[in-house]
Amino acid sequence: MKKFKIQIYYFIHAPTLAERRRTVNFLLKFNLFFVIIMRMKKEKLLLLSCCAPCSIGVITDLHQAGCDFTVLFYNPNIRPEAEYIRRRDENKRVCDELGVPFVELAYDNAVWIEATKGLENEPERGKRCDQCFLLRLKAAARYAKKNGFTKFSSVLGISRYKDFDQVCRAGRLAATEVGIPYDETNWRKNGGEAKANRLSKEKNLYRQTYCGCNPR
Repeated sequence: MKKFKIQIYYFIHAPTLAERRRTVNFLLKFNLFFVIIMRMKKEKLLLLSCCAPCSIGVITDLHQAGCDFTVLFYNPNIRPEAEYIRRRDENKRVCDELGVPFVELAYDNAVWIEATKGLENEPERGKRCDQCFLLRLKAAARYAKKNGFTKFSSVLGISRYKDFDQVCRAGRLAATEVGIPYDETNWRKNGGEAKANRLSKEKNLYRQTYCGCNPR
């Protein structure tokens, strides 16, 4: 937190453009430029989370930086329901330990099945993922707009197994349809995935062995 405050001061008071650029590069390295914009604009962020292992690093960073944000858990793709409950409870545990607001939308796997009908045999990063991301991100967008958030984002693309650009396309489409900005910060960059893995091990989080849409 001390380093964060020092760099904000340098960003505001740097006497030359070159020094400002160096400060921006430092902040980008730790995703802190995102945090500065949030703090300066008094943003209120809704963060869609798929699971605790993927989100713990982002949640920790945003919390330590004093950002105003809430974690949303909406993942009707996860099955069976017992698996869904286990992942939800782990995500809630992370938020509860940090004092971060956690919201769950109703679980209904049938909605997901209908949205991805005919795409059952699509590979990872295929057309089924397009529909899955869009379903979840539209729900997040609607909740964000209804509840006074200024923008929404997600950690759906933090894993190297996911296509970050594919997630962003779905986020932009959801944002356009609902009418609220989607933040495309790439939380995977600058060691984001490695940090999530480290914190997951330190917290002894449950780490699933599949995305959610299998086993059927």
